[in-house]
Amino acid sequence: METTKKTLPVKGKTNVLITSALPYVNNVPHLGNIVGSVLSADVFSRYNKARGRPTLFVCGTDEYGTATETKALEEKVSPRELCDKYNKIHAEIYEWFEIGFDIFGRTSTQQQQDITQNIFRKLYENDYLIERTTQQPYCEKHQSFLADRYIEGTCPKCGYEDARGDQCDKCGSVDYGPLDLKNARCKIDPDERPVVRETRHVHIRLDKLQPDIETWFKNASEDGAWSSNGKVITESWLKQGLRDRGITRDLKWGTPIPLDVFADEKDKEIYKDKVFYVWFDACIGYVSITANYTEKWEEWWRNPAVKLYQFMGKDNVPFHSVIFPGSQIGTKEPWTMLHHLSTTEYLNYENGKFSKSRGVGVFGNNAKDTGVPADVWRYYLLKHRPETADSQFEWRDFIAQNNNELLAKLGNFVNRIVKLVNSKIYDSIIPDYTVKYSDPGFEKAKAEINQHLKQYLKDLEGVNLKDGLQSAMDIAQAGNNLIQSNKLDNKLAANEPEKAAAVIGLAVNIIYLCASLFEPYLPATSKSILEQLDVPFLFIPDQWMADDIKPGHHIGKAKYLFTLIEPKKEDEWREMYGGTQAERLKKEEETAKKAAAKAAVKAKKAEKKAKKPDQQVEKEHAQQSVEERGTEATEVGKEAVDAVTDGVQQVTLPSS
Repeated sequence: METTKKTLPVKGKTNVLITSALPYVNNVPHLGNIVGSVLSADVFSRYNKARGRPTLFVCGTDEYGTATETKALEEKVSPRELCDKYNKIHAEIYEWFEIGFDIFGRTSTQQQQDITQNIFRKLYENDYLIERTTQQPYCEKHQSFLADRYIEGTCPKCGYEDARGDQCDKCGSVDYGPLDLKNARCKIDPDERPVVRETRHVHIRLDKLQPDIETWFKNASEDGAWSSNGKVITESWLKQGLRDRGITRDLKWGTPIPLDVFADEKDKEIYKDKVFYVWFDACIGYVSITANYTEKWEEWWRNPAVKLYQFMGKDNVPFHSVIFPGSQIGTKEPWTMLHHLSTTEYLNYENGKFSKSRGVGVFGNNAKDTGVPADVWRYYLLKHRPETADSQFEWRDFIAQNNNELLAKLGNFVNRIVKLVNSKIYDSIIPDYTVKYSDPGFEKAKAEINQHLKQYLKDLEGVNLKDGLQSAMDIAQAGNNLIQSNKLDNKLAANEPEKAAAVIGLAVNIIYLCASLFEPYLPATSKSILEQLDVPFLFIPDQWMADDIKPGHHIGKAKYLFTLIEPKKEDEWREMYGGTQAERLKKEEETAKKAAAKAAVKAKKAEKKAKKPDQQVEKEHAQQSVEERGTEATEVGKEAVDAVTDGVQQVTLPSS
């Protein structure tokens, strides 16, 4: 029984269901991860709620699979303990960024098991599953099959020695299998050479489902106006022709296979120690997390009146546009299907890539350490949202946009008006602005604001979030222009009180509108504006009437929305978070030269020692400085940390 009121679809209204790609539980998200999925989805969720629509925003950590098992081994904890730890870390990061999930859950739940197994049963009943016997690399030391990403070797295409079983990071090739690698080795224990063993798995027949997937995709991508990269990637998959893909895996940590579908006891014995492949059941996590939010989850997920919007980086597209919809179609049940796919390209860092192992770039837990409020980060990331092409995070630009846009345009506009109304002239009371309010100049200003509002609504309805932010800032700038063109100051208030009152009345109502339009992007800023105006939140209107705050209303006290960031912080932060790409390459080159020189010195010493009597060598060895030994130990420790810690370029569903 539900103890609190939950958001559910309402008949006759536009009901919006929003998901953002489920982040890997064992990685700390960087800025590119955040803007590509959860932050973008949050803006759209807040916008729809500000329009008065029943809206549900769900997300959570993707917790199953080889990556979790391996990370748990590294940290010497159980997979459950690892997931508990990192789920909390993710939740804290998103809370600081003010991501307003209705629920932030996880995939390792009973609801996930029940719903995934039921989908599997339906696919089995409808003849969309087939068994295959394949050969896979097996590590005899760990007594387990190796997932593609946990076998490494020499790329068969370019000869790169550290290629993974599913992709070469040097040449980008993905059209080979783990058995094609030369000099293959186990990533967990590089001294172990995998052997080849046969294993049996269940595959979903995407080839059989392709005609239905194609029909659905054509209609959905047009009706939902998908982002272009999402359409191109999906079309590419369909053009190549879909093949059956394995949906089970030889692992322990995952959703177990329901053995009741197998009539043969031998089959039950084969599958009792297998689980679902994480790429198959991860998207089902959206459904199970909703089921953890409300026991009436089917009202969201089996409802033709619900529009499903999904946000992700481009890596995730096929899972959401082919595999998950194919699984839904294969059940022959009335699922809520994807309406709009919003896909981003990559956000890069100072002309390079984010890398946790190298300490390059700002990760979710670093942003707070700078002392810069979350709204400033949100503004910059959304202004640089990589909607159609890769974009860059640059410290100089970050500081400039805080100072020249947030502070100079929005912050100064609000502060100037609120302070003036707080002054002795008005004593915090909105003057009677009605006398001059309908003069041609003010009517023209109102019309301009409504034109910007119309564009804002068009931007947000089309999920063009970057353009929508610009439209909101255009309205703030129009407010600044109003003040400047009418030369609003104490002198105008004394000499032309009716005109000054009209300017103030219009400006205050523009500020009130800005609080609503900026709320999806800058929630803390919006809250502060509402407190300063002492008014409740205003739902975003279709048409702005410019009279929501009436004459005689008593406002609160002025507060600064933003503060100046000193330009000198640029160098400090760049140094703190890894420098520019050129600087990093230079440092790496210098480090390599020092290491080579050090190795040469050691080799020369070793050669001399080899020529001396044993007693003399022992004496010199005993005199080796503690400092030198400590330095060597530190370097070895750093190499060990770098070997097991890596950054992630986008939030993606596991490929293993």
